Amino acid sequence: MNNIIVDILTEDQIFGDDTNRLDIFKQRGARARITGFAILLGGVASEIDHVNNSKALKDRAGQYWTKKADGSICVKVVNYSGYFNSTNINRRHIGCRPVLSYSAISSISSNQVIAHDNILEVEYGEYPQQPVDKNMQEVLEMELCKETLKKTGKTYTTDSRNYEEEGADFEPQSHIEYEYQGKKYVRVKANASYDEKNFILSNGVRYQNGDYIWVEVEPIKWLVDSKNNIAIAENILFAGVQFNQEINYIGNFSQTNLYWFLNTYFIKDIQNENIRTAMLKQKEELNKKNLYNLNFDEVTEEEIIIGAIQSGIAPFLHGLPSDGKSARIKELDPDCEIIYMITQNPDSFAGKSVYNQETGEMIDVKPTWLKRLEEKCQKEKDKIHILFLDEITNVKSNYILNLAYNLILDRELDGKWKLPENARIVVAGNEVEDSISAIEIPQPLYNRLAHIYIHTTVEDWLNWASTPIEEYGKIDYEEGKVEKKIHPAIYAFINYRREAALRTTYTGKKPNADPRKWEMASKMLYTTGKPEMLRALIGEALTREFIAFCNQRVITLEDVLNGNYTEEDLNMNLSEKAVTAVALSQVDEEHIETVREFVEKLGEETLSLFDNLWTQGDNYRLERLIKNHVKAKEKKLGDKQDE
Repeated sequence: MNNIIVDILTEDQIFGDDTNRLDIFKQRGARARITGFAILLGGVASEIDHVNNSKALKDRAGQYWTKKADGSICVKVVNYSGYFNSTNINRRHIGCRPVLSYSAISSISSNQVIAHDNILEVEYGEYPQQPVDKNMQEVLEMELCKETLKKTGKTYTTDSRNYEEEGADFEPQSHIEYEYQGKKYVRVKANASYDEKNFILSNGVRYQNGDYIWVEVEPIKWLVDSKNNIAIAENILFAGVQFNQEINYIGNFSQTNLYWFLNTYFIKDIQNENIRTAMLKQKEELNKKNLYNLNFDEVTEEEIIIGAIQSGIAPFLHGLPSDGKSARIKELDPDCEIIYMITQNPDSFAGKSVYNQETGEMIDVKPTWLKRLEEKCQKEKDKIHILFLDEITNVKSNYILNLAYNLILDRELDGKWKLPENARIVVAGNEVEDSISAIEIPQPLYNRLAHIYIHTTVEDWLNWASTPIEEYGKIDYEEGKVEKKIHPAIYAFINYRREAALRTTYTGKKPNADPRKWEMASKMLYTTGKPEMLRALIGEALTREFIAFCNQRVITLEDVLNGNYTEEDLNMNLSEKAVTAVALSQVDEEHIETVREFVEKLGEETLSLFDNLWTQGDNYRLERLIKNHVKAKEKKLGDKQDE
């Protein structure tokens, strides 16, 4: 039922230029007040800086996380004064100012008000925020002792770790929600990070760590930027949760501890019964409106290609020469019929007519490609076979182009032959701006095609490189068949160097790297085992860098299985960890648990690389890792309960 994703702010949204900076920050600045609940969880309030030039304790400013990385060990935070600072990613004293998609909450938010500065303010959800006054503290404590406080059945989850435990795992603690005289409260044990462990809250009372403080659950106010479809929490709502435990942050926020907490606990905690009822009703209404039983899930480029082919619509793949257009089609149909249009002449593409001396008649002879395609389609009548017209935008002959257009539009070749019923056409070409020899296709043809724009990112390439293969990509050599599409050393190198290695600048004078070249390099490395040979494909400079990467200090599989390493050996840089992951990924299934337990010591990023290398898209291996992970978590939880 919950489809809302919680995010945090980027640098550009807060401090960007006039185009990127949100109106909220243009009007109100970046400074944000911190709630008492956040202070009790480890957040720090400024004694000097206040929001709106107020002097009230409840308006004291705090610090909150942004997505901006500052190296791999630090993240940019907005400080008390509303400017950027840099803080280590595993500190607990920085607060969080969550962000939601406004469209996701607009229909179920309440108390929508346009403020004096034209900023839309709405209420959505509830969360513990400010401590009650001293008298109410005593009343609630007394009612708790008498066991007369009513539990609502709801709890709020935070990290129970001490604010000084920077390297510790997340350990959840639940704060029970009570109801008294129509209002809701939670009781919180102070875990503040003030140096003197002595602090004052907005109710004017001074506390120390270990004290129990009652905090009122209140509606959350969100500031809305309708133009950018986001709602930003007005206040810093909580602290005490590490941005990330492992020191390896490179801007991938969706893989951090904080993102996990926001979308595992926070989003559920803020939704009260009214919201859950409204969301359920909204979902029911959507189901009623979906009269045609359609699936509104997002789709990938590959899924669009498949959908077009199955529908009998010819897809046109746009993209650079190295972005794997033909590779995508070969994976859909390894036996596809490929015609490189730039090399075609009238006879090779459309066949020819020859004179029969016996009858005195002209005989039409089919082109070779059509004979092969008909043979495949006749042999496997229940299977779709692809005719792939590659580089169609580089054809110079108008005659060839007209024949191709007729084939695509009418599935007919030169008015003589029809394509088999189970044949489908796919077209590919380069953009005019990417190739000096490319031409624009005419509008009638353009409008009859499904257009898919291919751009291979690092993540796309790594996902492709780790998927299972059947015959495609297998290479025979002395030790047997290679079952991995891309050599693990190349996979690890691209995973480590990212875009800087996946593509280098094309000059026309020396070899450059691109996705296709790395596939060729993998085949050469599998066949020869000699990295020096790669300079003919990716250039000398990148080859030297690859060799240096592969030659780094590594803990071998034998070392791990025999315990032949020390804690000092684990102090490796990220590159050395990546090479170690490659070496250890050759482990067999018998010893996977032992090796994976070791790799965990090298950090989350290295573990993720190791898992990808070891599973290589194998569902059985993937399921085994998941089961082992669940068992390890259960054992760890059981050990803690025994203590």
